[in-house]
Amino acid sequence: MCQPSYHQRRPLLCAAVFLIACVVSLSATAADYYRVPEYSSPKGTTIIHAGTLLAVPGQAPREQQTIVVRDGRIVRIEPGYTRPQDARVDGEVRVVDLEDAFVMPGFIDLHVHLSFQAGSTRKLALVTDTDADTAYTAEMYARRTLLAGFTTVRDLGSHGDAIFALRDAVKAGKVAGPKILVCGDIITPTGGHADILGFRQEVLNALPSTGVCDGADSCRAAVRRQVKRGADVIKVTATGGVLSETATGTGQQFTDEELRAIAQTAHALGRKVTAHAHAKAGIEAALNAGFDSIEHAMWADEDTMKLFKKKNAWMIPTVYPITAVGDTPEKMKQGPFRNMPPPVMAKLLRLGRQPKDMTRLAHDMAVKIALGTDSGVSPHGENAHEFIEYVNAGMSEMEALKAGTVDAAEAGGFSERAGSIEPGKAADIVAMSKSPLEDISAVLSPRFVMRDGVIFKQAGQGASHEVY
Repeated sequence: MCQPSYHQRRPLLCAAVFLIACVVSLSATAADYYRVPEYSSPKGTTIIHAGTLLAVPGQAPREQQTIVVRDGRIVRIEPGYTRPQDARVDGEVRVVDLEDAFVMPGFIDLHVHLSFQAGSTRKLALVTDTDADTAYTAEMYARRTLLAGFTTVRDLGSHGDAIFALRDAVKAGKVAGPKILVCGDIITPTGGHADILGFRQEVLNALPSTGVCDGADSCRAAVRRQVKRGADVIKVTATGGVLSETATGTGQQFTDEELRAIAQTAHALGRKVTAHAHAKAGIEAALNAGFDSIEHAMWADEDTMKLFKKKNAWMIPTVYPITAVGDTPEKMKQGPFRNMPPPVMAKLLRLGRQPKDMTRLAHDMAVKIALGTDSGVSPHGENAHEFIEYVNAGMSEMEALKAGTVDAAEAGGFSERAGSIEPGKAADIVAMSKSPLEDISAVLSPRFVMRDGVIFKQAGQGASHEVY
């Protein structure tokens, strides 16, 4: 058989080359699309040149410093800008230029709800969303929170098992997000603020909570169930809540005996215990029961503040949500909660400026304050507005930054790992283009975010990168 000539074969060769090129191109695209991102600690050493470094909020910042990071941890801090060849490390070395930036520890938020954003569809989601749906929602909000500069958060109430899976996925480097401490189901009395309410009985029967308990023994068992599930912290509704759709007010709901049983059991199992509490009596009951911290503390007065100090307990004020939803009737009726049911709206309108005034009183009386936002009530990713609220309430800029770093780490029980940039601690680092000590609003625009040595956000010098 005669072989075709080169000229006869050329169209076939061109077509083959084109087809192979397409296949290679498609394969590369598919490989890139399906590749698993590496969110675990990078190999080698990272050298960060910091123009201004606030290594330990509460102490004076230093100019022109070098931070050496390896295996996700701070190795050392050196004056001046260390060159790679002088870094005294083996293996690959990369340099991050933040010589024109203000560098400090990653922010910490001790009160978030990553699995939801408050609004008209939240209640419906309880009966329509699977745990898988919730996990995707929580991952989205977690990523948004991380890119806002928050490298550690404490999730204080997300229904189901999704939040545990997200916590573990972040730790394993599978998804982008802050480190998460989880409470599991909130410990609440039957019909209390964290119980599921407002559905017909058949639906309520299908939505059991492992945190509902009545009586001291039942409450001890509820705490143990959360620890068995993997809870890092115990969260309790010591009083009613503003957003629960029931006209039961915001007064004390657990008995003193039940609160003592909860605190004793949590501590016996090595967990800190914190209380959602609004009314004065409920706040003081939780403090007297031995709780480590109080969330909100809306109606605390001078006597309550004295008890905080006597018990050496922490306050997590959560001020920004009232700004986000409206601190006057006029703002409230135009805000995102304008269509809330009458019992909820009545409680919201009663709050007004109380969260802001209470926080000012707490600061004036030297109560220990750590940052928490209740994000999920206010929008995720806007957490840093809480720093601004603290300054508006009378804190210095340094005090506000300390509340969201050093103090939050101490209140949360993980100060040996986070809260400051010191040798041995996690490389959780943020940077801003201007100093928040001069303008606290700088915290709203972090240009660099590193968590455990992994860079998730880097902007500047004409380039910008974020994890999506």
